[in-house]
Amino acid sequence: MKKDKILIIGATGTVGSEIARLLELDGHTVLRATSKTPKQGQVQINLASGEGIDSAMEEVDKAFLLSPPGYADHYKILSPLITAAKNHNLKKVVLMTAMGANADENSPFRRAEVELENSGLNYNIVRPNWFMQNFNTFWVQPIKEQKLILLPAGNAKTSFIDSRDISAVVAKLLTSSEFDNKDFDLTGPHALDHNQVASIITDSISSEVIYEDIEPATLRSELVNAGLPADYVDFLLLIFGFLKEGYNAGVTENVERILGRKPHNFEQYANDYSSAWE
Repeated sequence: MKKDKILIIGATGTVGSEIARLLELDGHTVLRATSKTPKQGQVQINLASGEGIDSAMEEVDKAFLLSPPGYADHYKILSPLITAAKNHNLKKVVLMTAMGANADENSPFRRAEVELENSGLNYNIVRPNWFMQNFNTFWVQPIKEQKLILLPAGNAKTSFIDSRDISAVVAKLLTSSEFDNKDFDLTGPHALDHNQVASIITDSISSEVIYEDIEPATLRSELVNAGLPADYVDFLLLIFGFLKEGYNAGVTENVERILGRKPHNFEQYANDYSSAWE
């Protein structure tokens, strides 16, 4: 039976690259979106201007959509993708937003979700919680250099999820009709505060890591100085505020429901990525 050709937006990112790998292992042809000059198996798309979206959708049967880091107006990025998918009558679209996106009907993420829900396409929406992998990417430098986790997270718990589980869920949803037209909040198996995270990373590298709760303004200054757009930084601080209020502590069983196995716990993640902090 002919396998589907699937477009992956964010194909060089943490989630998208693993989705592409899993789909190719399963025999599917993957078209990886890139903002740069495309190589074999890639297609050039400018998400800010929309250039290249229509021609990319014309080539594929299904698509995975997300709004990459750096964009604060997620609806502006996602709406043209959803429109093109509808115009080309794709068999299936899986959209990744974020846990809590459906709490505000006027939020950019929720507006994109509603547009997909009303498109007439077969779809799934996944809303993952904060990634475990943030600790070996975005927050890695102070952990590696100072053995400090410096974030404005208070003592709230978060049910962090391993991005590899997100990718596995999306790959399953893209290749199965079992869960069509449903949305899923995705979490890890436990909710942890950042002191517990620091303790687990400590055990994984045999060197003490300490969590310090910092002021949001401190993180804002660091991220803006690192070159992130100010509006995107403000979005990050907004969702850190929700985290600090405890809104990200809930645990779901959706990963196990879809994959038939439990999601990775933080200890497994920390052991697998320990070299990032040593």
